[in-house]
Amino acid sequence: MVDKTADVMVNLTANDNSQVDFCNVLNKPVEIYFFVDPLCPECWSFEPYIKKLAIEYGCYFKLRPIVTGKSSNLNISSLNASEKLQTTWRKVPYNNGMNCDEDTWLMNPVSSPWLTSLAIKAAELQGIKPGSRFLRKLQEYLFLDKKNISDESVLIEVAEKVNLDVEEFKNDLHSNTAKRALQCDLHVSQEMEIEKVPTIVLLNREDHQDGLKISGVNDYNTYVNALFEMMNQYSIPSKKPKLEDFLSHFEFVASEEVSVVYDWSKEKAERELKKLQLARKVERIPVKYGTFWKYLA
Repeated sequence: MVDKTADVMVNLTANDNSQVDFCNVLNKPVEIYFFVDPLCPECWSFEPYIKKLAIEYGCYFKLRPIVTGKSSNLNISSLNASEKLQTTWRKVPYNNGMNCDEDTWLMNPVSSPWLTSLAIKAAELQGIKPGSRFLRKLQEYLFLDKKNISDESVLIEVAEKVNLDVEEFKNDLHSNTAKRALQCDLHVSQEMEIEKVPTIVLLNREDHQDGLKISGVNDYNTYVNALFEMMNQYSIPSKKPKLEDFLSHFEFVASEEVSVVYDWSKEKAERELKKLQLARKVERIPVKYGTFWKYLA
């Protein structure tokens, strides 16, 4: 009997930080603009939903991350701003389940959000998939490791971790090409009147109907119903991959991401992950709020 899950995993594509293509549909009818800020904890907590939507319906849409630069002009060096950010970050794990260590703003605060945004565009010059891996790793460095992700040495380290061409990345980081790409993202954000992040805008690429804008983190079904509306049809979700295949593809995920993607309770997700830990397939990585799991190749 053919292993259908294995066949599915052969077709994995990551043209964003989470998207997985489980269908061989060449002309995806919907384009989703995902407006994100790398310093935004709500954007980080949106990761499980992006993964789930892409796994279940990724054959119908293409995701395009847009850097808004919302935090670029913040005076985050001020004491009041730092205290406010700590308070905001402290609430996120309890509301959304994704670790967000507020001690970052005491130990190693981000000094130049603009450079962080510019680095994402520099990474994307090597392709959407590498750029998406870079963004995800940046978020891990910030929300888990408490690193200053606007420090150039840290940005270069992230580039190395996700296997970018590091010399090319260094050259692109301060290039006019990366600056123009970021300005383009900022222009799109302004044109679409993006006032908060995360926001997604869904567009039908075939019939040019008005798009749908959804701001903030909402119930998962809100995004599914919006996708169906843009497609002008309902669809059955694709079969989920085996948990080990999911972990093999994404390599480093939170218990919360597994829970959301597989529609499991947090307790069941932890049990299933611990089975793989006992089989030495994954390593448990405890963090301040919750647990992450690293796949062991």
